[in-house]
Amino acid sequence: MAERIGRLTKEERSWVLYDVANSAFTLIVVTTIMPIFFSNVAAAGLAANRATALWGYVNSVASLILAIAAPVLGAIGDYPGNKRRLFLLFLGSGVGMTFLFATINEGMTGYALVIYTIGFIAYSGANLAYDSFLTDVTTDGRMDSVSTRGFAWGYIGSVAPFLVVLYLSLYPEVVGGSLLATRISFGITAVWWLGFSIPMARNVRQKYSVERDQHPVRDAFRRVAQTFRELRQHREAFLFLLAYFFYIDGVDTIIRMATSYATEIGFDTSQLVVVILAIQVVAFPFALLYGRLAKRFGTRPMIFAGIAVYFVIIVLGFFLPVIPAGRTQDIVFWGMAMLVATSQGGIQALSRSYFGALIPKEESGKFFGFYNIFGKFAAIIGPFMLGVMADLTGESRWGVLSLAVLFVVGAVLLARVRTVHTPESSE
Repeated sequence: MAERIGRLTKEERSWVLYDVANSAFTLIVVTTIMPIFFSNVAAAGLAANRATALWGYVNSVASLILAIAAPVLGAIGDYPGNKRRLFLLFLGSGVGMTFLFATINEGMTGYALVIYTIGFIAYSGANLAYDSFLTDVTTDGRMDSVSTRGFAWGYIGSVAPFLVVLYLSLYPEVVGGSLLATRISFGITAVWWLGFSIPMARNVRQKYSVERDQHPVRDAFRRVAQTFRELRQHREAFLFLLAYFFYIDGVDTIIRMATSYATEIGFDTSQLVVVILAIQVVAFPFALLYGRLAKRFGTRPMIFAGIAVYFVIIVLGFFLPVIPAGRTQDIVFWGMAMLVATSQGGIQALSRSYFGALIPKEESGKFFGFYNIFGKFAAIIGPFMLGVMADLTGESRWGVLSLAVLFVVGAVLLARVRTVHTPESSE
């Protein structure tokens, strides 16, 4: 029987609020403002497809760095108290880089790419610690619901700062121009991220840990190598990680590259901001719905449903540039956006909780380090593929179409995972 979720505990509520905090960075920086700002300001003078390619490459580099470091960071985080220390370190670095985005001027392409790389690594590093805290703040029977609530409230909570950013985007003259409006938007993001992180920093503590070694870094590398060997003995977990590697690549690539791609096609900033706002609002109930449906149909079937939705999005994205500009193109674009809204949070949340239910709690940091390394290495491939195809063909839509392969491979591998019991499903 699935455990009733009921009212969230203080620890669960504080954990969920961090999704509200970091979602502002995802929405305003990664998805919206920074790609547009990079294309129009930092990469001023470059061809549109070249700017898109560079944006793909830098996301690949950032993901590669984090992917290499993630398992070791996770293993270090398994020592008593270290999860919180790593969380605070990356949180402070990420907030600091977000403030520095406001110092970018026209033509400062390299500077913008470096600051974004550091900021994105810090944001992802904080998320690594945050994800691994899931096993500390809740029980197995509540994990799907708590995880999906995190994504759901993250979507709706980030709407508040985004509305301010939207106003500044539509009426930049109130602050003296679009450049200053964008810089203020970065400051709003940093303050929001920091402010809503306070409950997590104050109320969440590490309950499960491994015994501290006299040489923690060396021991962390040793435990990482041991886990690589152990993965062969955990067939279902290993197959799931392989499947996750592929399908989450497509999800992350769409999150990071959609705005840049839409800008290249010709959609203006104001229209993109409104569409992204709509996605946040619609994503809130659908993320919760995924959690409820997982109880009824199982976690894995709902992940399959998310993959199917994304496959449709890819196909529509391929044809979008060849549809004549006007009402029809706008309808297709909005249709794609709403499809993203239905599944973006659900597929990520259920993947996180599905994995969390399969791992030993005392080593959740190490195992979520591997979860992150599979996810981050995957996020190298998608943006790189899109960038290469954009350079080779001069049309980014062929790179978008190539992402469909990743979803197909992910689905095939997920189908090979034998049905296992998860606490909130009938599997």
